[in-house]
Amino acid sequence: MPSFLLPPLRIVQTAYVVADLDAAILRWHQAFGVGPFIVRRHIRLTQSLYRGQPMPLDISAAHVQSGDMQIELVCQHNPEPSAFRDMYAPGEEGIHHVAMFPQDYADTVAHYEAAGFPLATELVTGEQRGAAYMDTRALMGHMLEVYRVNDSLHAFYRFIAEASRDWDGRQLVIEVDNGSGAAR
Repeated sequence: MPSFLLPPLRIVQTAYVVADLDAAILRWHQAFGVGPFIVRRHIRLTQSLYRGQPMPLDISAAHVQSGDMQIELVCQHNPEPSAFRDMYAPGEEGIHHVAMFPQDYADTVAHYEAAGFPLATELVTGEQRGAAYMDTRALMGHMLEVYRVNDSLHAFYRFIAEASRDWDGRQLVIEVDNGSGAAR
């Protein structure tokens, strides 16, 4: 196994692929009492690459805070190859990745690639947030999401954490706009 000489990396999220986003939200709430879920449907992507080639990707996601950890539920709507489909066929579910905020996105992606963990999917959202999904299944049994960290991403994480902290239990789902990431 290659040695990892990166600075310590903090895991900020655990994510699961789900077949039905709304059903998964209810299951997670019933099982753990968490909420509210911040939901982005059919996330607008300005770039989506699968193993270096342009590939359409249609995903929706629900984010919820559980203590210090953010949980993400991801549903891929289209059948095309992706880091999500590498692990789960349509209708299948399970843990998919953990995510981190690196100090340097390009250096971290290059480091994992040089260590033998290829870049499976890379995407950029309309808010210029984005991520690389490194295929670390041989190391961890799941993917690793390396975020493109920017002010918009930090604001989104704060929004999710604050919504959880202030949650009165009434509104389980908060839909947010895919263009700005703001609640609607």
